[in-house]
Amino acid sequence: MAGQWRTALVETALEDVASETGGEQARQLRIGMDSLHRTDPELAALLDAEVRHQDATLAMIASASIADPSVLAAGGAALSNVTAEGYPGHRYHPGAARFDEVERLAVARAKDLFGAQYANVQAHSCSSANLAVLAALVPAGGTILGLHLDAGGHLTHGSPASVTGRHYNAVHYGLDETGRIDYGQVAELARLHRPKLIIAGASAYPRTIDFARFRTIADSVGAYLLADISHIAGLVATGEHPSPVDLAHITTMSTYKQLGGPRGGLILSGRDHSSFGPDGKTPLSRLMQRAVFPQSQGTPSPAAIAAKARAFALADTDGFAETTQLIVASARALAAELASLGYRILTGGTDNHIVLVDIIESGLSGVVAERALEQCAILANRNRIPGDTKSPLVTSGLRLGTNILAQRGMGPAQMRDCARLMHTVLAATTALSDTEYQIDPALAAQVREDVKSLCARYPLPLERCDSIPASLIGAGQ
Repeated sequence: MAGQWRTALVETALEDVASETGGEQARQLRIGMDSLHRTDPELAALLDAEVRHQDATLAMIASASIADPSVLAAGGAALSNVTAEGYPGHRYHPGAARFDEVERLAVARAKDLFGAQYANVQAHSCSSANLAVLAALVPAGGTILGLHLDAGGHLTHGSPASVTGRHYNAVHYGLDETGRIDYGQVAELARLHRPKLIIAGASAYPRTIDFARFRTIADSVGAYLLADISHIAGLVATGEHPSPVDLAHITTMSTYKQLGGPRGGLILSGRDHSSFGPDGKTPLSRLMQRAVFPQSQGTPSPAAIAAKARAFALADTDGFAETTQLIVASARALAAELASLGYRILTGGTDNHIVLVDIIESGLSGVVAERALEQCAILANRNRIPGDTKSPLVTSGLRLGTNILAQRGMGPAQMRDCARLMHTVLAATTALSDTEYQIDPALAAQVREDVKSLCARYPLPLERCDSIPASLIGAGQ
C-alpha cells in the first residue's frame, strides 16, 4: 500500500503543514494567482474565461475529464523548480529528497490502484510511453501489429503519420462486419508477419477489448503484448472493464483522459515485470526504466508526478468508482437515445464511455457537425469511421464521450436532454460544403441558454480545497 512510504521525511512535511495555515505551498499558490492578476491581467483574464467556458459548456469529448482542484494545485507546486534526472535514490542532481518521496508515493499508488508490480510515472504522455516501450522491445525496422487508425486505433500504433509508422514495419488489423475487432484477422496477420510486438488498444472503439485473446495470439507467435488503455484507464481501475495488467507484458495509459489527472503518461507491468526482454537477460521492468530515462526522455516533471500521485489517490475512492459506473450507464443511454432519434450508432451501442455516430446520413460531415455543435456550447469531436471516404480533417463521424457528463453527476436520465440538444442543433444545420454550414443564430443562442441551464443544474465537481489533504502526502492510505 502507498502508506508504506510514510517516512521521517513525510512526517516532517506533515508537521510543516500543520504549523502553517493552509501550508507553505498553498500560500505560494495564492501569491502566484494574485501576482498573475496584478502583473499580467491579459493572461489572467484568458485563464478565468476558460474556467467560465468549461462551467457552461456541455463537454462530450471522449478523451477528456475534469481534474480535481487538488490535482491542479499539485501540478502547480514549487516542486516544478526541482531538476533531477534519474530515479528516486539515483538522481543526477542534488536537492531531490522531497521529489524522491513524491515519486515513490506516485509509483506505490499506481501499483496499488491497478494491481501492478511495476510502475513508471515519468512518461510525459501516453504517446511518449508507447514510444519508449517500442524502442525497448522492437528493433528499428521491426514489425509491429496494431489496430488501424480508421478502425479506431491511435497514431502511435503504427500510423504512417507517426514516427511509429516510419521507424517500424507497421501492420494493421481491422474490424469485422459488426464493427468489432476481428480477432481472426489479428491471429492470421500475426502468423503471417510474426510481429515483435502486438498492440491491443484503441482511441475510438466502443466495445470491450478481449485482452486474454490478444495474449493467446501474442504467445502463439512469440510476440510481446502492449495494452494501451488510455481511454479506459478509469474503467479498468474500478473493474468496469477487464484489466490487461496481468495479461499484457506492458500496459500504458494517459493520466488525464479518464483518470482525472494531469497531462502525462503511465507505464505498468504485472506478472511479466520480471520476464526477460529481447536480449534474454534483462527484466522488462529494468528495460522500461531505461527506455524512459535516458533512452527517450530527460528530466521528468516533478509537479506533474505529484499531481499523478493525487489523481491515483482520488481514483482509489468509492466516489470515483461510482462515477465510472455512471460513465458506462450514461454512454449506453446516450447511444440508445441518439439511435431513437434516427442516428446510426456504430456497433449498435457501447460497452464503455465512447459513442460513435455516423453523421453523414444526416447530410453533414463530421467537421461541420463538430463546428455547429461548438457554436451552441456542445463539444463533440469529428472522427473517421470504417470505410470513411472523407479526409481525417473532415470525416464522416462524431466521437462522443460521457466522462465529464458523469463527473457532473449526469446519469442515464439526463442523456435524453443531451441527445435532444445535439439533435436540435444538427437538424437545424445546413451544410454548404464539407467544411461550411449555416444555422439560425437565434436557435443557436437558445441552445446555448439551454446548455447553460443544464450545466447549472449539474455543475462541475469543483470542491473547496481550504487545506492540503493529508492523503496528498500519504497519510491515511
